[in-house]
Amino acid sequence: MIGAILGDIIGSRHEFHNIKTKDFELLTPECEFTDDTVMTCAVAQALMDCNGDYSNLSGKTVDAMHRIGRKYPFCGYGGMFFRWMFDDHAEPYNSFGNGAAMRVSPVGFIAKDVDEAKELSRKVTEITHNHPEGLKGAEAAAVAIVMARTGADKTEIRDVMEREYYPPVHSVDEYRRLIRGHGDETCQVSMPEALQCFYEGESYEDVIRNCVSIGGDSDTLAAIAGGIAEAYYGVPEELKRQLPVYLDERLMGITEEFTACIHSRFDISF
Repeated sequence: MIGAILGDIIGSRHEFHNIKTKDFELLTPECEFTDDTVMTCAVAQALMDCNGDYSNLSGKTVDAMHRIGRKYPFCGYGGMFFRWMFDDHAEPYNSFGNGAAMRVSPVGFIAKDVDEAKELSRKVTEITHNHPEGLKGAEAAAVAIVMARTGADKTEIRDVMEREYYPPVHSVDEYRRLIRGHGDETCQVSMPEALQCFYEGESYEDVIRNCVSIGGDSDTLAAIAGGIAEAYYGVPEELKRQLPVYLDERLMGITEEFTACIHSRFDISF
């Protein structure tokens, strides 16, 4: 989850000011968290609120997204999601936006295996993004994380992703040449981009630099790939130490509590 949040923060200043190079300063005063971080924290809070019983995870996710998300009305929500978040009787709206994948990383870190990751990703996604492509994007991201976290190598992860979810489209270099402007905020566009940035990355930092350098929706691409890269490589301690500079007390508290939760559950660290 920390990898996704840092990816969002690092990518934030480039979302509408794309650069086509991997040579840039990762964290600057212009960086900030966006809706990607807020909703990632909301999913994490919902998982913790379940206390191991995920039978009502969907309901608890709605509650957490409303409770936490409404505290940050100007952090970059899309129009349809904004209306959903402020509707006390909100219903799913058949979305296949990339928000389904950018917020799901906590599922990949708390699920015990691929099957549970699929089950939990559906529950936290179908409350808004109940289009098949939205559900697929979230599931693919969660499955990739749990595979990386439990010891699969890149070849294995890539094989599953390409066979069951997203066949290859372009290399990172090709994306860098082809993408112009903010890009298409859909799972079927963003997920292949984020996955390719992970496949070709050589470290957590390199994955994030790949995401930012191709342009497009850079904060969300880096959030999606950052969660997978965290599970595979870990996140450098010097980057983790900078999180309190960018997160407020509420979001930092959720992040720390969830990190402690998964450390306790699996007796490992990321």
